[in-house]
Amino acid sequence: MVPTQASDDGLHWLALKLSAGIGTRIAARLANAFGDPRAIFQAAPAELETHGVPPLIARQLGKTSGSTSGFEEAQKELERATQAGCEIVSYSDARYPELLRQIFDPPVVLYCRGNVELLSAPAIAVVGARKPTPYGLAVAGRLASDLTARGLVIVSGLARGVDTAAHNGALEGSVVAASAEAASAGTGEGPTGRTIAVLGCGVDICYPSENKRLKERIEKEGLVLSEFPMGTFAAPQNFPIRNRLISGLSLGVLVVEAAQYSGSLITARLALEQDREVFCVPGNITNKFSWGPNTLIKQGSKLVMEWRDVMDELPPAVRQSLMVRMAEGDVTNGVAAASDFASGLSEVEKSLIGLLKVDEAHQIDAILEKLPEHSPSEILSGLLELEIKGLVRQMPGKNYVRALL
Repeated sequence: MVPTQASDDGLHWLALKLSAGIGTRIAARLANAFGDPRAIFQAAPAELETHGVPPLIARQLGKTSGSTSGFEEAQKELERATQAGCEIVSYSDARYPELLRQIFDPPVVLYCRGNVELLSAPAIAVVGARKPTPYGLAVAGRLASDLTARGLVIVSGLARGVDTAAHNGALEGSVVAASAEAASAGTGEGPTGRTIAVLGCGVDICYPSENKRLKERIEKEGLVLSEFPMGTFAAPQNFPIRNRLISGLSLGVLVVEAAQYSGSLITARLALEQDREVFCVPGNITNKFSWGPNTLIKQGSKLVMEWRDVMDELPPAVRQSLMVRMAEGDVTNGVAAASDFASGLSEVEKSLIGLLKVDEAHQIDAILEKLPEHSPSEILSGLLELEIKGLVRQMPGKNYVRALL
């Protein structure tokens, strides 16, 4: 008996993924063409062949739709995943991340352990060397903490070095955000850890082994995911495949340290191919790990010195939503919020704060026109003071915006 219409789509997507001769690209092509996995198994061989399916495999898929044997392996895999506390998020699932759906070869199945809701949150990937300098570790942790404290999710690969520092920093930043949001809501609970670990093996495998505790914490507070079946070991060829998910899940990729032939540069290249932003932390020119980010900066990637440099490049709608969330939770992670300065602001500074917005720049002439009660010299002096306090940023062309705190 063939699985009924009421059955989980995940079983059909698993059957497609596990079908011999169906690779990731062909599966993605079929997913884009048919949408419904049942339609793929019911399609005529000739129709499947037009989407790149080899003739023998196309005929086999048709036979699978008419028998239970073709779904036995998928059913066993689904049971193994369920027993391991793993949730299957398939291509047709409403929780499947839209950003990932846009890449050239999205996986038709994601194995997830943890908070699946993080898949829909705005995210930034942080990648870098596996044997970074103390500087690289410190910067990765600090930036990840600062960004998660302001509502972003940090995506990385659970590898040694920068990946580990990024996950740990994200978990620390999540604690700050959770405390502020819980206090704002008047409850004792906050959101879970805002970090996603993308594995190059099955979600039931821990690689590297020294990150076992970190993996367990992310499974509890954040999200661990993979496209590889249960029990898949960490083969070298899996990691370049994994990297496209790290960039595909994210609005941009932040490279902290990377040598000339680093896998992090593969992730950066994939990000560019996927039309994502690439951010880089500059490094000492005498350090081999600075070659990657410094070269990317020369080629036009955004230089990052603080979390604001990342926030400035996010889509306006994302920046606005983060600003609203921060205002509601008063999340600052050690950076003073506008309310903290209120008692020390002059009248002109208060007027400027009330006028300027995060997502809309005001040119200096427009500011002078909208605040006629203050003289030009007062306004210019006030803008300078607010810049020094980190409450206002000046953009090219004498345009001013409120700063994300």
